[in-house]
Amino acid sequence: MKNIYIIGGTMGVGKSTVSQILKEKLNNSIFLDGDWCWDAHPFQVTEETKQMVLQNICFLLNQFIRCSVYQNIIFCWVLHDQNIIDTILASLDKSDCLVKNVSLICDEAELRKRLIKDVAAGKREKDIVERSTVRIPCYTALDTVKINTNGKNPAEIADEIISL
Repeated sequence: MKNIYIIGGTMGVGKSTVSQILKEKLNNSIFLDGDWCWDAHPFQVTEETKQMVLQNICFLLNQFIRCSVYQNIIFCWVLHDQNIIDTILASLDKSDCLVKNVSLICDEAELRKRLIKDVAAGKREKDIVERSTVRIPCYTALDTVKINTNGKNPAEIADEIISL
């Protein structure tokens, strides 16, 4: 049986960092960041590009599932809408898989602190703070395991996900 770890959360909550740690902690693992399937300039959000990125993600995840080398498949993306999660899950061959669907969350003050630090370091644009904090409430309604990241380091969060 393969393990599929789906890690969602708003921008800046630590999805990519935790996913990279999961990749190192889990044997025979592979990691896909949904942003890699939509890394374009200029970045354009249209119905066509939204469909394209979902198809890209599902194709790659199914390829990983079919590959006998990988036991643990780690996927992260913003995933703020249950319809997006459901679309991805419905497109996967999960017949011999255990899916662990997780949302990383933190409070607004913590998220602002993290994002402001990233902006100061030149890693993100200034508008990310408001775009990200406005999505915090979206995660409470999702059918996911919620892991609060406040006061935890990424390795602790990865261990918490592994223990699910």
